[in-house]
Amino acid sequence: MENDSDHLRTVMRALAPTAGRAHVVGLTGAPGVGKSTTTSALVEELRANRRRVGVLAVDPSSPFSGGALLGDRVRMQEHATDREVLIRSMATRGHLGGLSAATPQALRVFDAAGCDTVIVETVGVGQSEVEISDVCDTTVVLMAPGMGDGIQAAKAGVLEIGDIYAVNKSDRPGAHAVVRELRTMISLTDRAAGAWKPPIVSTVAHTGAGVAELLTQIDGHRSAGEQSGAWASRRQHRAGVEVQALMMGVLRRRLDVGRWAGDRLDELARAVRDGELDPYTAADRLLADLTS
Repeated sequence: MENDSDHLRTVMRALAPTAGRAHVVGLTGAPGVGKSTTTSALVEELRANRRRVGVLAVDPSSPFSGGALLGDRVRMQEHATDREVLIRSMATRGHLGGLSAATPQALRVFDAAGCDTVIVETVGVGQSEVEISDVCDTTVVLMAPGMGDGIQAAKAGVLEIGDIYAVNKSDRPGAHAVVRELRTMISLTDRAAGAWKPPIVSTVAHTGAGVAELLTQIDGHRSAGEQSGAWASRRQHRAGVEVQALMMGVLRRRLDVGRWAGDRLDELARAVRDGELDPYTAADRLLADLTS
């Protein structure tokens, strides 16, 4: 999946009938809120409920060497020998949004492996990195005390995608203020009558406190979605996003402007540089060359 193998299409065709069984749960939040510790605690709770669990943990790639320290795998060693837990670490390889480009395809493999629940743990993300909501059934946004004031909770971006909010490290000073600010933000959000209202769960992941309640809310989100029809709609949206991303990837490779435009691109770039053309007109001319 990660290396875009020549066999990828054949494998995906074979896996297609197995898709759609696993509950995909996304865990996202800023660096330092305790995503890996929460993931590990959730795995423990899921195994106590006798569920087969998959974990796709995404780590950042170095912009200098291209390498990655797969730290999430280091933190989850206690589950490494459990045959009902499949842990896979992936580097972003420069992909933005907190995920790897191969994430949707990798999730199909977890599904085929019979995982009941798959947890996708993103890279530590900023306010605008919301791609996780396009690949998961349930999105859990983690926050922690000391990550900013109430204005941060009101900003657009990652705090708008949560189906569930977890305030981790809730034994620290300021945790109650974070919960209060989140409640205010949620109360100001427009939603249709009867739509799911994101709950707020306080957790201390390293001790396991609140993790059972978090899992209860995750299961509740699935049940509510199945009853309302939102579950099927969200999965259709996920499939559409995946198809569109694959299509755009093929188009980018086929269009490879630098390869087919060659001297013409250089000519237009010089004209833009020298003020003889504006960039929009240059782009229109390049596109006309392609379609003529």
